[in-house]
Amino acid sequence: MWDYSETVKEHFYNPKNAGAVTDANAVGDVGSISCGDALRLTLKVDPDSEVILDAGFQTFGCGSAIASSSALTEMVKGKTLDEALTITNQDIADFLDGLPPEKMHCSVMGREALQAAVANYRGEEWEDDHEEGALVCKCFAIDDVMIRETIRANNLSTVEEVTNYTKAGGGCSSCHEGIENILSEELSARGETFSPSAVGKKEGIVHLNSVKPQAETSGLTNVQRIVKIQQVLEGLRPALQADGGDVELMDIEGKNIYVKLVGACNGCQMAAMTLGGVQQKLIEELGEFVKVIPHTERPVEIAGA
Repeated sequence: MWDYSETVKEHFYNPKNAGAVTDANAVGDVGSISCGDALRLTLKVDPDSEVILDAGFQTFGCGSAIASSSALTEMVKGKTLDEALTITNQDIADFLDGLPPEKMHCSVMGREALQAAVANYRGEEWEDDHEEGALVCKCFAIDDVMIRETIRANNLSTVEEVTNYTKAGGGCSSCHEGIENILSEELSARGETFSPSAVGKKEGIVHLNSVKPQAETSGLTNVQRIVKIQQVLEGLRPALQADGGDVELMDIEGKNIYVKLVGACNGCQMAAMTLGGVQQKLIEELGEFVKVIPHTERPVEIAGA
């Protein structure tokens, strides 16, 4: 389970300003229910002073998304629009006394909702589908521009951190190479060198040969890790079978977990979302970052190579 602060728990169990604001004159919609997270932020703004008099939210998402939305509404009330726009996703996380790294995308969603609401009030165009740049992550519709902006704003250094903050790469993982290319360019611009074999640390980049293998860092032996993975899949199986599908564990190689979708899940348009959900649950239960990969995408060894 994630290690949530007491403040996060308070804003989840007793959210502030839940629901739409009456007579709101600013509305910001971000995310998508099909992607697992969506937020509508409504504001009542004084037309003379541009002070935010009231704020409300409607969120579809996890506990962190609800807590982040609740915190945001508390933070913006009483501020002018320009003052509110200075709030960063890190400010939202700090207000909550921190968020688990894997849930930082919830604070990013809150920041975007605020930008969208202010743009709506001012009659400006604001796109929440991230189509202004080349699409990088098809599973969650995350483009090049959003990834670069989030890397710069939060000083990110690894694919894992990008996934935590944007969800890009958290589905089928086929976009990891594209994310690595963006990281290479962004780190080069700030005088650093990106290494695909690095583990993100805010105090610097640490290479894999200087840390323990994934199975050891999670505190589980290889056998315990396999059993835990099987248990997670067993827990997800009833929901998949109810829709005529299923998932089978095929192989494990380090942080890569190869699974096979069968029945109705095989070839389903929502297959990427299913894999993303399986991956998210495994990360939660194992306490480590793993990639769930369709067995058909497993690299093929050439005989004699």
